[in-house]
Amino acid sequence: MSQHDAGITADASTRPASPNGPEGTTTCSACGVANRGTSAQHASEFVYAIGRIEPRFPRQSVEKEYAQVVARSETKGLTDRQARHKILSQPENRYLARLMCWIFTVEGLETYLLAPRDPTDLNLLVESLRADPSTTDVDVVIGATGPIASPDACNGLELPIVIFDQIYSFDVDALLQSIPKPKEMGSEIFKRASAELLEKVMQLADNNGSADRHRAINYLTVRYPVIYAKVADAIAKNCSLRSVDTVPSRLSGARKIVDVIFSFVDRGTDVTEKCFVRIDVSDEFPFLVTKLSQYYDR
Repeated sequence: MSQHDAGITADASTRPASPNGPEGTTTCSACGVANRGTSAQHASEFVYAIGRIEPRFPRQSVEKEYAQVVARSETKGLTDRQARHKILSQPENRYLARLMCWIFTVEGLETYLLAPRDPTDLNLLVESLRADPSTTDVDVVIGATGPIASPDACNGLELPIVIFDQIYSFDVDALLQSIPKPKEMGSEIFKRASAELLEKVMQLADNNGSADRHRAINYLTVRYPVIYAKVADAIAKNCSLRSVDTVPSRLSGARKIVDVIFSFVDRGTDVTEKCFVRIDVSDEFPFLVTKLSQYYDR
């Protein structure tokens, strides 16, 4: 593998201040973003974010090079997005994908600059492109924060760099269809309830996926289908999902554990019922500690 191909990756000793290879790259040996241990000083640097990935041209020279490649390619009848998907997906144009800035947006706001920890994971960025994107497209990025990108890294954008280890790309409809439906529940009720929960969770304020509570909620949203069945069951019983809250678990000690609490209110009696899930967020990849169960205020 060439030195240029490895320029956008990060290991334990060298991490990029720019995700665009040797040009303008500086090292940051003290950033600690590759540490995947459980110490508190690193735990807050992990990211588990839900948003959208989009490529940008870091400078005019890269944009002009891309235009020349497009001119030599067969793109008749393709939209600009379809042409971009075709060009960047071709192996011979991998150098263009490597030179692009890959921006992660949350609720439309530019939030992170993405860089793969391993050069082969550049494919995850390319695969996140859609030839025919829709408003329901979703990307999940899992990684750790690095330094702030220098102004010349991506056309003046000074964003935190996230060194990612995994990316999931899907659309909301596909996610909802993949959630197992309880046998005794009607398909339409389950679909509406799942969509409502997903919308409510994804609109939680200031969720850039770096705080422990947000990492826990985002993990549940895409990896724990039981909560969708619970919301659908509550709606069938004439209850509304009032809120989704988080508190540090009483079990926290050497591990960082968060309780995610779902509050349901009976529309007829105004009685509140709560259930919760415990999530361990000590490391880069959160995991379930306690399954969904009844919650009692203490």
